[in-house]
Amino acid sequence: MSSAAARVFNGCRALLAPAKSSAAASSAASTKAKSKTTKKPRAKSPVKRGAPTRPTGISKVSPVSPALAKFLGAPEASRSDAVRQIWAHVKTHNLQNPENKREILCDEKLKAIFEGKNAVGFLEIGKLLSPHFVKTA
Repeated sequence: MSSAAARVFNGCRALLAPAKSSAAASSAASTKAKSKTTKKPRAKSPVKRGAPTRPTGISKVSPVSPALAKFLGAPEASRSDAVRQIWAHVKTHNLQNPENKREILCDEKLKAIFEGKNAVGFLEIGKLLSPHFVKTA
């Protein structure tokens, strides 16, 4: 070893030691891999994969009020389906306020659902639909 290398590394033996052979490195890696596979097995989750799940929340189909049933044409609907059909009605009849796109100008069908209001903000739709979904036990 030259004295210049000794000055740069200040005699650090780890930096100046010869490299390990590839066989020694692979055996060290295999012992690490073995130690990782000896962990405890995970507890299985109670939900089976591939098992059909029941819809919950806004996807759950529930009975609706007579006014909403008349609008939707069905005695039962999910909240997401009701909102989807309301938006389809708004788009087909061009009921969105052109100056404020977040506002819906209600026609007679929508007034029956939205407590007789002339205009409804799109964030109010969920709140105004809540009384139309009958609670079931």
